[in-house]
Amino acid sequence: MAYKSILTIVTDAQSQGAQIDAAVAMARREDAHLDVLCIGIDRTQTGYYYAGATAFIQQETFERAQAEAAATEASVRERLAVEDIRWGAESAVAQLGAMGGLVALRARFADLVVQLKPYGAAGGQDAEAIVEAALFEGRAPVLIVPEGGLAADFGRRIVCGWNQGQEALNAIRAALPMLRAADLVDVAIIDPPPHGAERADPGASLCQMLVRHGAKAEVTVLAKTLPRVSDVLMRHVSDINGDMVVMGAYGHSRFREAIMGGATRNMLEQAKVPVLMAH
Repeated sequence: MAYKSILTIVTDAQSQGAQIDAAVAMARREDAHLDVLCIGIDRTQTGYYYAGATAFIQQETFERAQAEAAATEASVRERLAVEDIRWGAESAVAQLGAMGGLVALRARFADLVVQLKPYGAAGGQDAEAIVEAALFEGRAPVLIVPEGGLAADFGRRIVCGWNQGQEALNAIRAALPMLRAADLVDVAIIDPPPHGAERADPGASLCQMLVRHGAKAEVTVLAKTLPRVSDVLMRHVSDINGDMVVMGAYGHSRFREAIMGGATRNMLEQAKVPVLMAH
């Protein structure tokens, strides 16, 4: 497998410059085609306004969202015109509550989606909805970029969170192109169950699979000495000077069709290195 189609979704080219830079860097690094979807968000809520005003306000906000999408696309095209990569850009308008279908449609045909961290200063409701839709509806692997962007040589020392789950395995399979190129792939297992399928030798089968793919893999078993699994994993990343994390994304149905599970959200909130996730 190789990354040949990379997608990034922007709603504001100015504030998401680091995201576009990261997507360009990944496209160049993988000799891939970069697709940029520029979304103008229509924030109207049908039925919210008083009778007689709804149609007028909806038309006005739709036109504003359309203009924002066109302006974002123009800015992205100007930014990418100087790059030596293959790329394409398009714009679309979507209501916030219906954005999932649009994002999923594009994400499902991408090998990798590159987005800024959806929590913190650069995040917000729009960013959360996009990342969640790509992961849970589009079923695409998503590379989450920290606020500072991507280091030029990131991915040399990668930590893979392993809990024997299908989501974690999906993420590791999706990350194989980067795992093969890394100097070290550390399979981190936190408090493996004593009666689980891998009780005799936790992580051995996964490590063997990775080595057969050419990865320099090893296993580390960690004790859960902090309240949250994500805390233990991030401390381990720091201890071994890791510069990337690979882990499964877990979602729970609640207010929206899919929202981040606790471990996933905690990890993204505190991550200072890129995180590749898949569901």
